[in-house]
Amino acid sequence: MEKAIVVGIQLKGTPDPTYLSSMEELKRLLETAGGQTVSAVTQERVRPDSALLVGEGKAAEIADLVRLKKASAVVFNDELSASQQKNLQELIPAKIIDRTRLILDIFAQRARTREGKLQVELAQMNYLLPRVTERFGRFEQQTGGIGTRGPGERKLDISQRRIRERIVRLGREIEGVRRQRGQQRDSRQRVPLAQVAIVGYTNAGKSTLLNTLRTGPGPGVLADDKLFATLDPTTRRVKLPGGRWALFVDTVGFIQRLPHALVAAFHATLEEARDADVLVHVIDASNPAWPDQKKVVEEVLKELDADGVPRVDLFNKADALTSAQRVHARREGRLVVSARAGDGLDRFLNRVETILEKDQKERSFVLPHGRRDLLVLLYGAGRVVSEKPDPRGTWFRVRLDDKNWGVLQKELSDV
Repeated sequence: MEKAIVVGIQLKGTPDPTYLSSMEELKRLLETAGGQTVSAVTQERVRPDSALLVGEGKAAEIADLVRLKKASAVVFNDELSASQQKNLQELIPAKIIDRTRLILDIFAQRARTREGKLQVELAQMNYLLPRVTERFGRFEQQTGGIGTRGPGERKLDISQRRIRERIVRLGREIEGVRRQRGQQRDSRQRVPLAQVAIVGYTNAGKSTLLNTLRTGPGPGVLADDKLFATLDPTTRRVKLPGGRWALFVDTVGFIQRLPHALVAAFHATLEEARDADVLVHVIDASNPAWPDQKKVVEEVLKELDADGVPRVDLFNKADALTSAQRVHARREGRLVVSARAGDGLDRFLNRVETILEKDQKERSFVLPHGRRDLLVLLYGAGRVVSEKPDPRGTWFRVRLDDKNWGVLQKELSDV
């Protein structure tokens, strides 16, 4: 396990309420990547130093600390410019890594699907491009981040021209993946099942929720007490209390200062949220910083044009709250559950179903004897209010939305 020193700056006169939580988060990111925090350094400044981010004296202090602690890396909580990274490297005898690079390292380790690997590599190439120039030479500190490297690793002394060519190729491949994902979404739209996208801050319990809710065969989703335990979206069928089915999709988690390159690279994956019928925003109720985390997620959803999708705010990890905290949360009208223990999930699914049923209308029709195959649509996409025998087949009164009613009418018109 690599020893590392974490460094953060706080601006005077403009206090950042998320500074302390972001520093703790940086330590957890380092741990997730396979590193160990041996010391933390902070500095208050009127403005970041254009050459070193921190002051020259603080940089010298960090260099002495690296030697004392025998650290192999220094991780900055802010994104460093190419020149800042180079200048720091000349003063400090350790690898210089910023928050963006650390997150990229984690994504590179965790990506499993072809889509995920392509997206991570594109983000890595965009990050690398301004940092490989003739002025910087080979930029030897870039030979590795924290822990093992992932699918996006390339020789880092390649020219800018080759990087740009690789970026273009990756963009084309990802565009192909995006079209394929769009076709998959279109196919799912033809299936009479509602789409429910699970979003939230990383480690809020999204994968645990999906594992607890899933119905039927199929492997569970990796759920680990680490940041970004899962990257690739996973879809599972879930049966709602009224008997209908819905597709729940687990998406990549968000984080403070999530690199814009990653948001752009994972846009195809995150479009699952924009195209969903309902968004479930999972919030870690046990984390004192949950209001800030909630704000981060809402900002990303707005960037994805998904902020207008009907949403359920689900406060998870009730088992980690005191009785007084649970009572207070419920008095505030929050939907509090424990995905791990399964407590409160019935109320949650009822809430989802209520939102889905807002677009449903009551319809009556006769289902011919020879079209019993359409029962899957009736029971899977709607709610059967009543049914009774009819000389022509079975008379149904059901609640269906316009989309599935149109599908049913088309099927019946072909009889």
